[in-house]
Amino acid sequence: MEKLKCTINYDGSQFTGFQIQPKSRTVQGEFEKALTKMHKGTHVRIHPSGRTDTGVHAKGQTIHFESPYDIPLYNWKQALNTLLPGDLFVQEVVKVPDSFHARYDVVEKEYRYYVWNERESDVFKRNYFYQFPYRLNVEAIQEACRQFEGTHDFTTFSSAKATTKGSKERTLYQVSCEKRGSEIEFIFRGSGFLYNMVRIIVGVLLDIGKGRREPADIAGLLAKKDRQLVGETIPPQGLYLWSVKYKGEN
Repeated sequence: MEKLKCTINYDGSQFTGFQIQPKSRTVQGEFEKALTKMHKGTHVRIHPSGRTDTGVHAKGQTIHFESPYDIPLYNWKQALNTLLPGDLFVQEVVKVPDSFHARYDVVEKEYRYYVWNERESDVFKRNYFYQFPYRLNVEAIQEACRQFEGTHDFTTFSSAKATTKGSKERTLYQVSCEKRGSEIEFIFRGSGFLYNMVRIIVGVLLDIGKGRREPADIAGLLAKKDRQLVGETIPPQGLYLWSVKYKGEN
């Protein structure tokens, strides 16, 4: 058996998330359907670096699967992209050792969140940006971003519906915000992320940008470990799983 790792990207607009669900169009469902065709009806299961929600996009999601076929890697890529729908694309296929696991071997993930900051909405951006029409103090947001860097318990910034067992402690290596014209880009790089963590943090950062909170509030919110202290989880369409890194990769 060959073990293969694929780097994939997808437009999450028309998917009900990553994980397979009955009667719903999912990334896993479409990918396994393509693999089943290639394997003449034999089901092949894929294992992702993590799941993404309905409406969330990926520029660099990774998955692995096993196959009895010995096919040149470029041919794997060509065959899969021929069978996959237009909103799901394989960027790269590589062979990995039997011990490799797309989820458990992750050493760093990067997410990006995009906000369109204009008074009037843009219909062409509705699936790819969170449209936020309020005036923002970007310097205050940038100051608050720095408070999230380092190792913290992120219970306050995790969905109450999260099924994560054990520690809610995570390490964030980079939290940044840049505004270019009407587009605001948030970058999060870390050892791992809790359910809805990025979307909840960006919601709080936007509150700070509007003047509803202060950058100095972040330390207290982290310390109190209470999801009810912060607002609603902001929409999924601005969120992109940007890249996933494994040991030994640059």
